[in-house]
Amino acid sequence: MNEMLKNKTALITGGSRGIGKAIALAMAAQGADIALLYAGNTAAAEETCSEIRALGVKAESRRCDIADPADAEAAVKEILAAFGSVDILVNNAGITRDGLLMAMKEEDFTQVLNTNLTGAFHMIKLLCRSFMKQKSGTIINITSVSGMMGNPGQANYSAAKAGLIGLTKTVAKELAPRGITCNAIAPGFVATAMTDQLPEGAREAAVSAIPLKRMGRPEDIANAAVFLASDMAAYITGEIIKVDGGLYI
Repeated sequence: MNEMLKNKTALITGGSRGIGKAIALAMAAQGADIALLYAGNTAAAEETCSEIRALGVKAESRRCDIADPADAEAAVKEILAAFGSVDILVNNAGITRDGLLMAMKEEDFTQVLNTNLTGAFHMIKLLCRSFMKQKSGTIINITSVSGMMGNPGQANYSAAKAGLIGLTKTVAKELAPRGITCNAIAPGFVATAMTDQLPEGAREAAVSAIPLKRMGRPEDIANAAVFLASDMAAYITGEIIKVDGGLYI
């Protein structure tokens, strides 16, 4: 099988676990070197890097709070120095602080926006000069169908993910003249540590609302990310691709 991402480097935020890890492994399997940014679990990040290296490509990880512009800038500088260049940016890092709007704390709203939306802005801004100099680059933002349809108890998360959709379309328009694409993937319910926290009744209700009658797998999202990062998607930009089993039709 041809390696669709050979000789490319992908920087993936939130890449140590869940969807981010699946994307990292899928891109590594297609020949990409991988740089991971993670928030706190060093052991998980190193384990993921070991799995990536076993596929015959380079992998490095760095702890980083992408919501902090100085920390994000330092991380990008280190990665560019270590890898020489970055060709693919995947903004996957995200947190939840769920609660009904009337009881939501200000800090819970702000923290989710800072990580899920402002963090992605930091990463794009920090790498866009490098992409522009190369006259190439692929940006993939992981949004959510919650940002398209809303979700009770997730005013902060839905707002951040909706903002990411607007950011995706604007970045696509601004950077297209330099040969840079920017797209987003909108997962529905995906079986990860995040959804494992749902009560059993909520899980059953979620699955019943999905036409394909199952939760997604992290690999389902990863497959879409590999496609968007490959030359097969070279003429696609500004798109929001739902990978949700038909949840939001």
